Amino acid sequence: MENKKSTEAKRDAIMKKEDFAALWKSIRLKVTDTYDVPPEILWVNGSTIGTLGNFSASTGKAKSKKTFNISAIVAAALTNDEVLHYSACLPPDKRKILYVDTEQSRYHCHKVMERILRLAGLPTDQDRDDFVFIVLREQPPDMRKRIIEYMLENMPDVGLLIIDGIRDLMYDINSPSESTDLINLLMRWSSGYNLHIHTVLHLNKGDDNTRGHIGTELNNKAETVLQITKSTQDGNISEVKAAHIRDRDFEPFAFRINDSALPEVVDGYVFQQPKQEKSFPLTELTEQQHRTALENRFGKRTVQGYSNVIQALKQGYASIGYERGRNVLVTLNTFLVNKRMIVKEGKGYRYNPDFHY
Repeated sequence: MENKKSTEAKRDAIMKKEDFAALWKSIRLKVTDTYDVPPEILWVNGSTIGTLGNFSASTGKAKSKKTFNISAIVAAALTNDEVLHYSACLPPDKRKILYVDTEQSRYHCHKVMERILRLAGLPTDQDRDDFVFIVLREQPPDMRKRIIEYMLENMPDVGLLIIDGIRDLMYDINSPSESTDLINLLMRWSSGYNLHIHTVLHLNKGDDNTRGHIGTELNNKAETVLQITKSTQDGNISEVKAAHIRDRDFEPFAFRINDSALPEVVDGYVFQQPKQEKSFPLTELTEQQHRTALENRFGKRTVQGYSNVIQALKQGYASIGYERGRNVLVTLNTFLVNKRMIVKEGKGYRYNPDFHY
């Protein structure tokens, strides 16, 4: 599959001179050009999380209430008002919202749609032209993308596109080429149709890293990545913070589901301070330190067998002054795999020099 795509890419790369001449006008940037500041349309407590022409994401583990959180974002956008600390202001010609769900049944999607309208204080017994909800659970990934593209082409007044389940727009969540293609598609949609895209991706079960290669690409390219986490103090409360944000960071907030099955802010909630990692300060190591340690023991070869990988890590990190025991090295291995600094190939692991730290 990868080789076929590579061959197709090379064939498509052959461009006629007249084709490039037309493309040149759209890709060349001149200092004498002038551009408007991208309109800001979404905020959290005054911090910008969404502008037209860009995309953002919500991440969280299963049952963290990600969809409830997105319901508040959409409700704010529907009314150009504030809901659950989210504020929105869509331009008059971009007031339509397209909500795409790729995971849930029509019954559960209907509950989400009804919840959004109730949050916005809008009637639930009549349809709206400015809120279009489509269910793509039964469609394959390629068809899902084609349907979304078709709708955007024929709905020029969409200002906000929600994709609840970006993972379902691809076949292999760990495919570098498919991940790059999908992120490029989001950038093309958001820029070409002058709208904002907010999408959803799950976190790994064992840590707080976004899933697969698509998660790495999303973190690198998204305007904002929100993280929704179930509170360790109260399982009925969810915490919202910025995992990545281009604007100034906002104060995290917490919400619970009230008796009306709607999310509401938990006033006075006190966030626990994260515990300091004493055994191995992974976040304190620089990118170059990681590269040096991995290049010293992995180089360009694939290390076969888990025990040999742990041994290679032990020797590699000892070479930069970080000699640690097996338990810490097991944690280090998980960290490196999630960051795609090393990637699994069959029963072995190899160093990935193209990782983004």
